[in-house]
Amino acid sequence: MSVRKVAVVIGLGAAVMLLVRNGDPLDSVRNGCPFWSDLGLLARAVVCVIAGCSLLAVGWLHGLLFGPLEVLRGPDDVGYIAEDGRSKARAANEVRRRRKTGELPPVFPNGWYRVLDSSRLQIGEVKSVSVLGEQVAVFRGQDGPAYVVDAYCPHLGANLAVGGQVVGGCIECPFHGWQFRGNDGKCVKIPYAEKVPEFAKVRCWPSCEVNGQILVWFHCDGDDPQWTIPEQQEITKGEWVYRGRTEHFINAHIEEIPENAADIAHLTHLHTPAIASGVDLRYTNSKAWEFLRHDWKVQWEPEPEPNKHCSQMKVKHALTVFGCHCPLLDVRVVARQVGPGVVFLLFDHSFLGRGVILQCVTPVEPLLQCVSHTIFYQSNIPPLVPKFILRAECIQFERDVMIWNNKKYISKPLLVKEDSAIQKHRRWFSQFYSENSPQLQHQRHTLDF
Repeated sequence: MSVRKVAVVIGLGAAVMLLVRNGDPLDSVRNGCPFWSDLGLLARAVVCVIAGCSLLAVGWLHGLLFGPLEVLRGPDDVGYIAEDGRSKARAANEVRRRRKTGELPPVFPNGWYRVLDSSRLQIGEVKSVSVLGEQVAVFRGQDGPAYVVDAYCPHLGANLAVGGQVVGGCIECPFHGWQFRGNDGKCVKIPYAEKVPEFAKVRCWPSCEVNGQILVWFHCDGDDPQWTIPEQQEITKGEWVYRGRTEHFINAHIEEIPENAADIAHLTHLHTPAIASGVDLRYTNSKAWEFLRHDWKVQWEPEPEPNKHCSQMKVKHALTVFGCHCPLLDVRVVARQVGPGVVFLLFDHSFLGRGVILQCVTPVEPLLQCVSHTIFYQSNIPPLVPKFILRAECIQFERDVMIWNNKKYISKPLLVKEDSAIQKHRRWFSQFYSENSPQLQHQRHTLDF
């Protein structure tokens, strides 16, 4: 605890002790409060600290019961084994450097990708975001809509998101004051020029704001959006409210992540051990937790036209304790994937209520994915329920992260007939690649000068 927090605790404790008396608290001290004046200096300090800690405990308990759950992991936090005194960052760097990548598909599929949560962008605010190997400036105009443009000013390359100001529906460059419209990227003002050239503009990304998220459309050929992200009406109407989010960075090709939906066999091996056994795959099969098991039944299928860009994974989850089935915790989930980067995990339970986890996979770089899980749940269900669901999802997901961060992509895998859905998924996912989709460019490191 920092010195400032210690001071706050002691100060709050002293204030509570002084204000519990009627009248002027200083007069009470001067006139000899029977309770307070009889205490020694050390005892008074202890009472103050106890009172302050009690307030902190009440705040912590309130956050636990009613506040959202937020788990934000860095690129090196999960999925690596740090041994022999190495740091996690060093272990992660060694894995990235030595790992074979395999024959990879194109690295940036065509589709919609989340760049930011709506709540993190206030009117007149600008954010710098890395997405699809590019730097973009995300800003909310004074008129309300959010816009996404390339971060670098075409004039002399200043970063519009670093010091740039929002002026109406435009963003103003911090270097020379050029102003660019958010809806089309056109330059509308150059403070020192008589005329603005017609060709002066910054790239404007097609974007939308739905379900509390800001998303951008990417197509390698610059084609217009070919589908829309469905609006979850319960979120829009406020029937389902925000209960938390998690964020992870995955060092893998983007296709590896949604392919898990069709890899049915991995569920019974990787995700059967109880969530209480943790995320480190060296210990998840600990005998201490053998009495608690997750059982899964899964089916994956692509959707027909006109929704060929969508697929569905239907999941039936059951929990057994000492071999006895607990029907109360049976959960049915429909995971509907919309394009390469967005998944709706819909929960519907007679006792635990209804809600959705929005899983968004956004390429930051060719082999670095930002994966977020945001949960919205019935407002009349105690927050502990959706927070427990999100925490359980987080634990199971981090087991996958340990696999993804260390594996090689196999373009022609050795499959058995029970793995047929994997090949089916790859054929379905291939629709998001075009002839000009960007490929990973390997750099050759030599000593030639």
